[in-house]
Amino acid sequence: MGCDGGTIPKRHELVKGPKKVEKVDRNAERAAKWKYCALSQEKLRRPIVSCEMGRLYNKDAIIEYLLDKTAERPNMEVVTHIRGIKDIKELNLTDNPEWAGERSNTKGDVYEDLHCGMFICPVVGLEMNGKHRFCYLQTCGCVFSDRALKEIKTDICHKCGDLFKDEDLVVLNGTKEEGEKLREKMEQKRAKAKTKKSKKSKAAETVATPSESKDDTKGPEVDGPESSLQTDGESSQSDVAGTSSSTEGSKLLKSASSKRSVQEMTEKSEVFKSLFTTHSSAKRTKAQTSNWVTHTPYHF
Repeated sequence: MGCDGGTIPKRHELVKGPKKVEKVDRNAERAAKWKYCALSQEKLRRPIVSCEMGRLYNKDAIIEYLLDKTAERPNMEVVTHIRGIKDIKELNLTDNPEWAGERSNTKGDVYEDLHCGMFICPVVGLEMNGKHRFCYLQTCGCVFSDRALKEIKTDICHKCGDLFKDEDLVVLNGTKEEGEKLREKMEQKRAKAKTKKSKKSKAAETVATPSESKDDTKGPEVDGPESSLQTDGESSQSDVAGTSSSTEGSKLLKSASSKRSVQEMTEKSEVFKSLFTTHSSAKRTKAQTSNWVTHTPYHF
């Protein structure tokens, strides 16, 4: 079997040993987190959003997922904690001036730096490529490096000027330990929101119940001399109301009968009477009425 022509086989070619465990390239894994969407695995493009776990997504992919959650996707476990559009925040990113784009090396004759990021920190200028720790603010969505936040300690955003707290900071693409901490923080925040809603609903119910109880406490009154007086008063009031309504009706009839037409008023001039449609000049004769044969309104 072969070995002719002076070929000398080696041991690894004849004996099959255990397969080597393939190691994941760290640079490739880093590029996948910071340059590709965590849900659709497509390249990140504006608008870019992030969840409370610090993962990066394309906004279009998240909207498609929220519209149809039954569709099969490769990374469904990544977005199970996203319930609606309120659970994500659009990021306010700063472009990297050194980023030439994807079409700069179409021929393959230019050196392509894989560590060059599309975005940078607006304060320090560090590239957002995975080598440095980055955070974003849940209040405004601005993204900064951890070094910038440590060097300049303020409660005001360096980019837009909004106030924020330490609780509003979310680490982007953090480690497993940081991810667990962010998950616990997210669950606590949602639990507090649920308790607030339940308290509001209970307060609304308590406000509604006292008014109903007051109405129920008022029972039927006992018959007595006072009740008879009240009934007599009510009957007299009804009689007065009936007489007043009858007098008002008679007045209206009199006013309607007393009305005269303008043409019968002798004190008015003919010019004034001619302004109304009841005047004889406004009435058409038989010759002026329209005919079914002619197209014009008058027959001449």
